[in-house]
Amino acid sequence: MTDNTTRLDHVVLWVRDPVASADFYEKAVGLEPLRVTEFAEGKASFPSVRLNEETIFDLAPLTMAEHMDVVPGAADSAGHPVNHVCLSLTGQAFDALHTRLEERAVPLSDFTYDAFGARGKARRSFYFRDPDGNIFEARHYE
Repeated sequence: MTDNTTRLDHVVLWVRDPVASADFYEKAVGLEPLRVTEFAEGKASFPSVRLNEETIFDLAPLTMAEHMDVVPGAADSAGHPVNHVCLSLTGQAFDALHTRLEERAVPLSDFTYDAFGARGKARRSFYFRDPDGNIFEARHYE
């Protein structure tokens, strides 16, 4: 990609079991796993999952926390997820995600309607947790 405008590159999520988390994000959420084999073989520090062509979620094992000293106190963030991350989907992908999560008995919130976001008011949205307690909102605008 040659477009150098400001964009979201990645979000790091703290997880207990990166391989299991990658499996959840692939099968329940529908994201493409990256570097899972390399992580399992000790050749990568963590696996990731691809949200779209320019954004990924890194699945950082909690054991990495002590090495996350990029700024003072950074290691203390391990196990403390952000409030939530919002995924914007097409209406069809939104319904498919809801169905996959229901099939796996993932607890889901009720639908909300007309919630404000980056592209205005979303028609519908709902919330769910991953196996490590990270909270996600799924929404669609059309």
